[in-house]
Amino acid sequence: MATIRPGIAERLSQMIQLPTVSAELEQRGHEPFAAFERLIAEQYPLVHAHLTLERHTDYGLLFHWRGAGSTDDAPAVLMAHYDVVPVDESDGWTYPPFEGRIADGRVYGRGALDDKGPLIVILEAVENLLADGFTPARDVYLSFGGNEETFGMAAQAISASFQERGITPWIVIDEGGAVVDSPLPFVPGRSAMVGVGEKGVLSIRLSARGDGGHASAPPALTTVGRIARASTRLTPGAFRARTPRAVSRMLSQLASQTPGPARYLLRVLGAVPFLTARLFAALGGEPAALVRTTVAVTMQSGGTATNVLPSQAAATVNLRIALGETVDRTVMQVRDRIADPEVAIEVLEGSEPSPESSTGNAQFALIADALRTSHPDAPAVPYVMMAATDSRHFHRFSPAVYRFAPLEMSNAQRASIHGVDENVEIAALERGERFHRELLQRLQ
Repeated sequence: MATIRPGIAERLSQMIQLPTVSAELEQRGHEPFAAFERLIAEQYPLVHAHLTLERHTDYGLLFHWRGAGSTDDAPAVLMAHYDVVPVDESDGWTYPPFEGRIADGRVYGRGALDDKGPLIVILEAVENLLADGFTPARDVYLSFGGNEETFGMAAQAISASFQERGITPWIVIDEGGAVVDSPLPFVPGRSAMVGVGEKGVLSIRLSARGDGGHASAPPALTTVGRIARASTRLTPGAFRARTPRAVSRMLSQLASQTPGPARYLLRVLGAVPFLTARLFAALGGEPAALVRTTVAVTMQSGGTATNVLPSQAAATVNLRIALGETVDRTVMQVRDRIADPEVAIEVLEGSEPSPESSTGNAQFALIADALRTSHPDAPAVPYVMMAATDSRHFHRFSPAVYRFAPLEMSNAQRASIHGVDENVEIAALERGERFHRELLQRLQ
């Protein structure tokens, strides 16, 4: 009988109470992050007694659990991050976002789902297994970053240390997918959505200069107008829709578990990528984001007074690059779409899309097997991760990288990530711990 410590909700509550907001380091300082490190040392004494801890940069924690096998065996890497995004104080949270309130069978607060909840179930599983005297079949690393939300260097430094030592992980699991109801509008039941690839990230700055002057005699096109025109030319249809292999695999898997006429539609979509691309692009929202590069203007600036023509204006654009595309090609497409040589394009940050990991290997089978115990009604289904994760740094050299947090998330809970009233069910945390415990016990 496995030794399962009670109190997971209380421990997560303590984590949430530490405002590890990486985007607010200047205001809050490093202390919340240092306090988090002290807290997990107190909460998980066996992890700290039996695993070796390395620090990479000021915000990267790498725990090494020596396995029973050969040191030449490729290790497993379980990832999470302990920083969180800021909170808008004007938002109407039911409970204060950094209180860590436990109520109605849930833990509320910033980070409950992203990503302290997924982090705690890893630590809980390892602590419980250590209490039983368990040793994994191969080495296991726990990689925790403290600046994922600001695209920081912690995870990049950790992955670089693996490359420097010539270590290629056998499997890497990070945040990403979750256990969800009705993964598509016409697909009933629950599925464990496992990200087998993730889109790239590109942030660019559009800028234009012109003659300033009095607003009473404006030219036909002001700098603000030029940037506005460039922005509006970057419509959702600016990038061609194309179905990545992961989406076809997702549809085929969903077809096998869907009854009725929807099964045949899913089979056709899984077999005809061109049709899928057209349909998903027409649906918009998340389906469209699965099959093409998305573009969003996120910031604009220009002007100093209500009656002065600005001599310069700018806009920041965030793109999520579809699998199979590249940063350079996407910048070229933006330039062609804007079609205005007076608009300068500056790349602020660029990260290539990842390759796709296999679903026909022992690593994906391991995830599916663990799910049969922890979430027996939620089969593993591959999909494309649309946001960026720390695991992208490993996917550049490790062939088996998966993005899956073993927690149930309703549509409302998913909307609360980076939003208001973020919360996780205590029962979901307990099942998440069971998933990681099963996975570690099944390692070979």
